[in-house]
Amino acid sequence: MPNTAGRARQQTAATAGRVREQTAAWVKEQIAYIYGMYAYAYGFPLVMMDVTRQVMTAAPRSGEYSAPVNQFHRIRDFVSPDFKNVVRISRNSLWSTAFLDLDAEPAVFSHPATNGRYLVAQVMDMWTDNFASIGSRTTGEEPGHCLIAGPRWQGSLPAGIEATYRCPTRYAWVLVQIAAAGPEDFPEVHALQDGLTITPLSAWGTGYTPPAETPVDPAVDTTAIPFDQVRLMDGPSFFQRLAVAMKDNLPRPADAPMLTKLTRIGLKPWADFDADRVDPATAKGLNRAARKVWGMLESAPYQMKTVNGWLLPVNLGRYGTDYNTRAFVAFVGLGALWAEDAVYPSAFVDGDGKPLDGASGYRLHFGKDGLFPSHSGVWSISAYRENFYVHNPIERYGITSGMPLHYNADGSLDVYIQAQSPGPDREANWLPCPPSGPFNMTARVYQPKQAMLDGHTENNLVVRAGTYQIPPIQKMSH
Repeated sequence: MPNTAGRARQQTAATAGRVREQTAAWVKEQIAYIYGMYAYAYGFPLVMMDVTRQVMTAAPRSGEYSAPVNQFHRIRDFVSPDFKNVVRISRNSLWSTAFLDLDAEPAVFSHPATNGRYLVAQVMDMWTDNFASIGSRTTGEEPGHCLIAGPRWQGSLPAGIEATYRCPTRYAWVLVQIAAAGPEDFPEVHALQDGLTITPLSAWGTGYTPPAETPVDPAVDTTAIPFDQVRLMDGPSFFQRLAVAMKDNLPRPADAPMLTKLTRIGLKPWADFDADRVDPATAKGLNRAARKVWGMLESAPYQMKTVNGWLLPVNLGRYGTDYNTRAFVAFVGLGALWAEDAVYPSAFVDGDGKPLDGASGYRLHFGKDGLFPSHSGVWSISAYRENFYVHNPIERYGITSGMPLHYNADGSLDVYIQAQSPGPDREANWLPCPPSGPFNMTARVYQPKQAMLDGHTENNLVVRAGTYQIPPIQKMSH
């Protein structure tokens, strides 16, 4: 009997020990899950930018879709639908972009006179905040040179440089859009693109030419697009990447409360985070957090408030501590301009609130004088499956302000959104969409007038239209 009682006490103690271990592991997992969701949304833009930077600079020389750091790549045609290194890219301009490394010294960005052609150049830090807007709206049509300096630079402005823009992170991204109505404009736009240069400050005034060949880091994965690389990261791997990126691209002082949350999962600025040393319970929670937030970013457009089915965020490129908006924009439209330069109304549902479906046909009707109010007159409408273009029979990926559209007799305009041709008499206004399944649309309005911006907002999203109201996308009966 004594031995039996002793064994029972041992079994009870062992069971209690296992319960304590399981409870402790469960608590660890829940802490990692809860704070991991905060941390994932906070860090998502930086990780997406960092992967994009590595992929797009993994090139020995400047080309059309990639270039070494501190050099422009110049896309000579409307962007290919097969280019997916940047999500939801527009096709009413020709693009030139350059990632800058400002650690050693500043860089001088030079641009030519625009000769009346619309040009907008934005400069972004690695947290996706814009800190400069250069071009038609702000600096005008004359040629110019500006200094882009990193957080550690101390110096004076050299002669011949008009302005200095301070980047709070080591890396910056310069994105230049030059409007083009069609191929007939390309020669003039190409000449403007060729006038875009990046010069190290130490080489300013020396007739600098970029190196003809630059070593490429063989560890950079160029076989998968940045969007997929981030999507496929498990939780610990994502946070390891975030920790590395934060060493070069420091958080803001206003982020201090969020950084406290990051410490709950073992992530601290300026410190290493080793994914291989994360305990199993914490790893499980971080994996759940990564999957959950990714799913929330995917489903968010169907849950947000809309006006006539259109989402219209208005506080892009200057997010402050609005981490949710910042993460969502990095997910659906990395590289957004300030609202003064462009707005991006997007629709995932029709005017009745039902998801857009490629098996159906739709009409977007603009009344006379009812097109997007814009100071520049440059706008476009494009259709996407998730965040990317889908090939279509006529290789048309947008209805743009430069196209020869057919207006109705009363001056109104109908845009037909469907996979199959709406008929010869309507094809001029046909925007092909993916042939099946959910799709979505984004309009771009450059230099919008105040009428597009004066609606009532909640959480930086227009929830009640102001002076101008975008018409609903109407499903057509067959």
